[in-house]
Amino acid sequence: MSVWLFYHFGDPADPEGMWDSGAVVPHEEEGRTFMQVLSEKYSPENFPYRRGPGMGVVVVPTLPQGSPMKDRLNLPSVLVLAGCGISHAGEQREIAAFCAHVMELDLSHNKLQDWHEISKIVSNIPNLDFLNLSSNPLSEVVLEPSRAKAFARVRRLVLNNTQVSWNTVLVLTREMPELEELFLCLNEYTTVSASTVPCPTLRLLHITDNNLQEWAEVRKIGPMFPGLETLVMSNCNLSSIQDSEEMLRRLFPNLRSINLHNSGLNQWEDIEKLNQFPKLEDVRLQGIPLLQTYTNTERRSLMVSHLPSVSSLNGSVVTDGEREDSERFFIRYHVDYPEEELPYRYHCLVTKYGKLEPLAEIDLRPRCHAKVEVHCEDKVAEVSIRLDQTVAELKKQLRTVVQLSANQMRLYYIDKECVFGPEEMRYHTRALHSYSIQDGDELLVVPKAGRGTTTTAKPLSNLNSKTLTPPP
Repeated sequence: MSVWLFYHFGDPADPEGMWDSGAVVPHEEEGRTFMQVLSEKYSPENFPYRRGPGMGVVVVPTLPQGSPMKDRLNLPSVLVLAGCGISHAGEQREIAAFCAHVMELDLSHNKLQDWHEISKIVSNIPNLDFLNLSSNPLSEVVLEPSRAKAFARVRRLVLNNTQVSWNTVLVLTREMPELEELFLCLNEYTTVSASTVPCPTLRLLHITDNNLQEWAEVRKIGPMFPGLETLVMSNCNLSSIQDSEEMLRRLFPNLRSINLHNSGLNQWEDIEKLNQFPKLEDVRLQGIPLLQTYTNTERRSLMVSHLPSVSSLNGSVVTDGEREDSERFFIRYHVDYPEEELPYRYHCLVTKYGKLEPLAEIDLRPRCHAKVEVHCEDKVAEVSIRLDQTVAELKKQLRTVVQLSANQMRLYYIDKECVFGPEEMRYHTRALHSYSIQDGDELLVVPKAGRGTTTTAKPLSNLNSKTLTPPP
């Protein structure tokens, strides 16, 4: 058999050939093979020729007569064959001929339930780096170590929602010396088995949406993956972190990021134990029972204070300024706590900043009301006025107080702290809050004089007995 592979470059809009809108979705049938689906989806009729990085135009002129393969297929380096009803590999010689350049393969949501068939596919794709087997029924399938050797070159493996057993996971990790990323979400794990053979290359483990409630199970993951840098365990109902400080330091020596969203942690002591992971810098902790009673501001400030080495919290960078503000907030938040209830972190921060007094509460909201004295001739009345109303509206309010209509009164504002004397409120549409009226200030109502006459206001004690004579 002779095989020629031709690579071309171009079409920057679709460098990996991921846009397959021209492909015909295969009919859902029992027993479809990988090669049947491949030939249908990527045939020239269904997957038009594209020029671009990663596109391989594969010509196989000497296939046996009656082969389902076309003379030519347009295969990208990333193959997406999800939900195609694949249950078997098909002809291995054809897989090897057509997929030698393939680097990523998505076989999720198919009907693969035999590791032997899966290993036939993988063993004939020599450059395979990424493999997605999510949502294939693998719960009751045993993987022999000899079959697992086919996965030796895979660096990223996705087994979400396969219900694959933990023993199978151990078989795979022992035979995958280059494995860096492993996804085991939605597999209903309640326990994990310890491994006698570690997998030192693994850097990322996603194990979300399982039921690992006990720290004793999580503890087994550390020795199994000593080089682990990122652990994603959201929605796992972890109830507490129960190891000693010394044990935690040895358990995850290289861990830099941990995600415990929606876990069951409900003690600040559990949060403080995260500080024992020597390289931890990124923590994600939302939706845990411990934080439910706090406001958003309190949650973040208290968390930042409890995690002094963390530089990113819930996806947001912790700046030096935020850390200092949070730590000062922490001291003031606990200032009234009994001595026996003060957390250890409080004493550390008091050593750093000293004991801080509570901040003065300053209400910067605009005032809405003021109580003023209204003077009109010999009458004095205390009136509560709204400061969001206009001068015209105030005059209407005062009609019943001074027994004058609005157009019969002149209105003056007397600021007791002002040395310039009364200010006539002559602009009917001006808002009262613009006068900066305070409680205890005074309003002077002067009846307008009739034609040809002048009215003189009687002296007021707070005006130093000055007489106000308004113009006619």
